[in-house]
Amino acid sequence: MIRKICIYIPVLMALLLSFPVTGQERDIILQDVNEDDLGNVSDAFQENFFEALKQKGIENYEKAITALLKCEKVEPGNAVVHFELGKNYRFLKDYDAAIQSLQKANRLKPNQEWVMVELMETYYLNNDFEPAILIAKKLVPFNSKYQNNLADLYFKSQKYDELLALLDELDAQLGINEFRLGLRQQIYTMTDNTPAQIQVLKDAIKATPENEMNYLNLVFVYSAEGMTQQAFKAAEEMREKFPSSKVVHLALYKFYLDSNNTAAAVESMKTVLISEEIDPESKFKVLNDFLGFVNENPEYEKDLKEVITLFAESENSPGIYQKLGEYYLLKGQKEQALTFFEMGISGNLDNIDLLQRILLLQLDLGRYDEAARRSGEALDLFPGQPLLYLIRGIALNNQKEFKGAEQILTFGLDYVIDNKKMEVDFLEQLAIASSGLGNAAKAKEYRDRANEINKTLN
Repeated sequence: MIRKICIYIPVLMALLLSFPVTGQERDIILQDVNEDDLGNVSDAFQENFFEALKQKGIENYEKAITALLKCEKVEPGNAVVHFELGKNYRFLKDYDAAIQSLQKANRLKPNQEWVMVELMETYYLNNDFEPAILIAKKLVPFNSKYQNNLADLYFKSQKYDELLALLDELDAQLGINEFRLGLRQQIYTMTDNTPAQIQVLKDAIKATPENEMNYLNLVFVYSAEGMTQQAFKAAEEMREKFPSSKVVHLALYKFYLDSNNTAAAVESMKTVLISEEIDPESKFKVLNDFLGFVNENPEYEKDLKEVITLFAESENSPGIYQKLGEYYLLKGQKEQALTFFEMGISGNLDNIDLLQRILLLQLDLGRYDEAARRSGEALDLFPGQPLLYLIRGIALNNQKEFKGAEQILTFGLDYVIDNKKMEVDFLEQLAIASSGLGNAAKAKEYRDRANEINKTLN
């Protein structure tokens, strides 16, 4: 029997309420029904169409497509069927198939907002920006909100001239707003148009004077261009406008450093590093500058340690100490590196990598008592780590505790597997321990074994 789909509106409503279809989809389908978009269709068509809606609602998109293809065989010129096919293909991320179905729906029922929106969004997901732009332009007369889509598409496709012209048009119609100012700033940054970037930031300050980031960005642009006086003036204006701001110190500390106002620079850096309103990435940049400053001015090392402790606590990041230790280690400042590594291990006892770094540095710096004690404690936590036995043996040998060294090295050698270089290190330390105990024959035996292995390594 052939019937109008509108006869089945109560049935359709029941189906729509029985599974999760979005409000927008429900409006579109009811709109289609009310306008007789499906036309005169058979019972079999209706059954498959409703089955497709049901399967789409429970995210069985393949089954929905199967049901819709059955509808297509019955009604190949039905735009709603192709529209639904397009959506299901899009959900499966088969964008080419989705575009093909939606294009057909658009040809069968041209200039329908709901079809064009779906097609524009699918082009966007498929990175086909040119056709998406054409559709966005056609959608603007329906609703000015599509100008935002058009702006985004211009940006994605790097059509900056067209985007700036659109922003000018929107500013003239609607007045300046923060979103469009931010978009302009991104464009000018990407195109290295510094004068325009400065102007847009000044406009942003006038439009939204309560946004301190506009001041800060202006300071950074001036600084990057070497316009030091303008940058400092903008920073001072920012501090005057926001007297309780912590963010302003992201700009001020550099000026204080450059002008040799050391005390003010240190206070600004402290303010940044313990501030809750400044993001961790910005803090790390300041921290690097602080490290460089202390490297040149070691008398401020106490201030650095104090601030780092507060920083690590506020960010809940004990790993910061390890990063600082690595920084000093690369600079060859082993004492400093060891200090920060030890600060880091106190809140991170199961960090075997950090623990081994500390022990090796203690040996390197001749701190054998500390290395012997800490390696003993470490073996209680990590009894299967051969390097810890080796470190403890080296420390004991250097303390002339040869008996203890021989015992720990002999025990630890059993844990060395497929590491010939480490095996040689153990044997050489055992030779030292045996020699220290007056057992020259045993010492020679260990050295001979080490030499044989070394031959295979070379």
